[in-house]
Amino acid sequence: MTPAIRFLKHIGSEFKVHTYECNVSDDFGKHCAEQLRMEKGKVFKTLLIQHGTQAVTAIIPVNMHLNLKASAKAAHLKHAVMMNPKDAERVTGYKLGGISPFAQKKVLPTLLDESAFLYPSILVSGGKRGVSVEISPQVLVQLLDASVAAISDK
Repeated sequence: MTPAIRFLKHIGSEFKVHTYECNVSDDFGKHCAEQLRMEKGKVFKTLLIQHGTQAVTAIIPVNMHLNLKASAKAAHLKHAVMMNPKDAERVTGYKLGGISPFAQKKVLPTLLDESAFLYPSILVSGGKRGVSVEISPQVLVQLLDASVAAISDK
């Protein structure tokens, strides 16, 4: 059981765990959507951005790209860059391809792309490759005190 799933169970949140075979080394989110036969817009990836020492978690659909300018604005940063993968692993405590927005080592400000609200539930990483958590976007926002903004582009 991952820290993310332990956290969700501990607080009594309503969620569903999905597992699948993960045998890729990149584009983990799209692989997840294909393996689970889910619409790509419903499956979200967890990315980390930063400005100086300030890190932010950004959650967007796997079929979209992160808009760094919109993300920086939503996070009240001057500008933002993608965090180095090794740093993202160190900050979150999760391995690349399994970075969950829940139960990260360090509590970070979180941004959720507004498209999440097109669905009653979305999938995010459950804390390791091959494990996803299906949860209501409203619950995700509440649990992570996340801000909702248009932070993705095609």
